[in-house]
Amino acid sequence: MLPSTSPLAIPSQGHMRLKPFSLLICLLTLSCPALAMGKSIYGLNEYIQLEELDLQVAAKLDTGAKTASLSARDIKRFKRDGETWVRFVLAIDDAHERTIERPLARISKIKRRAGDFDPDEGKTYTARPVIDLELCMGKTLRTIEVNLTDRSAFQYPLLIGSEALKHFEAMVDPSLKYAAGKPDCTDDATPGE
Repeated sequence: MLPSTSPLAIPSQGHMRLKPFSLLICLLTLSCPALAMGKSIYGLNEYIQLEELDLQVAAKLDTGAKTASLSARDIKRFKRDGETWVRFVLAIDDAHERTIERPLARISKIKRRAGDFDPDEGKTYTARPVIDLELCMGKTLRTIEVNLTDRSAFQYPLLIGSEALKHFEAMVDPSLKYAAGKPDCTDDATPGE
């Protein structure tokens, strides 16, 4: 309870209550943390432009996943000029069996789900190749590490995990879909890491 001398309180039948203006200020301060922190609010699903691949896809933003995953198959590592590269076919309907070659950034160990565990194999993880891709979401362009795996059994060919969401300075509101609209990373886009 606020003391009666507080500028925020006015007496009301033996109780203190907040002045309407003070209450409004408190509500605005508490309801706008994303704006105060400079974060962008995105929906559970967003359109993403894969800049170097000249392809736009629908993605699922998943704060429970750590990494980003792109649907690919026929994934093969090879050497080019002494460097390790990866060749793959996008497992995306609009990609028309397009073969892509990119430098390998690293190999990621992804924890297997209980349904994917093979006791004969004995591994609790799967190794996936990781590439760097420029992704545009809304008006924000970022270079993101993306692991390659066949996601054709899933509704969305691209999953954006928490590490990528940090690079986008994103907050996800699961009640929204496609809040950022179509990607538009032209000259006025927000460049980043």
